[in-house]
Amino acid sequence: MLIADEGRADSEQESDGWPDTAGDTALTIKIREADPLVRAGFPAHVTVLYPFLHQDRMNDLVERELSRLFARHPSFALTFAEFGRYPGVLYLDPQPHGPVKALTADLTRRWPQLVPYRGIFGAGLDPHLTLANHEGPTTQDVAYDALQAELAPLLPLRCHVDTVELIVWDGERWQTRAEYPLGPSD
Repeated sequence: MLIADEGRADSEQESDGWPDTAGDTALTIKIREADPLVRAGFPAHVTVLYPFLHQDRMNDLVERELSRLFARHPSFALTFAEFGRYPGVLYLDPQPHGPVKALTADLTRRWPQLVPYRGIFGAGLDPHLTLANHEGPTTQDVAYDALQAELAPLLPLRCHVDTVELIVWDGERWQTRAEYPLGPSD
């Protein structure tokens, strides 16, 4: 989920629990094959860890640690065949969850001060790919039922994951700062 709405202004994000400030970073898996399905105003992605270290804390040592950490994990495939919902959110459930959760676990072991989603969702959320997040409680069922019916014939979607991206919030939008290759697949 990461970016509640990648294209929104800071003040909007702060007002709904997403207190992104310029220089915030996140680690994500871009799922370009799913971009045509997304109606949320940002590229298709599965969040590995949001937020990560502030941009000011990124240095050569951190970059090398990230490179080594991700290289220890083999590349993998994700299949998106099922829809799921959180309040106000329609998402695709990537299977299997294991490889994404393993990446998150390694990152939080190395940087235990980082709390997924700033603790807004307790221990965090299961891996997911947000399709839409613009409906409120009174409109979401009808709107998301229709969107789900529209997108269902395009599933399943299978994607190979071989990199994790570090993205940074510049105060207006998220931009890729670095890509970290995963190791060879098993």
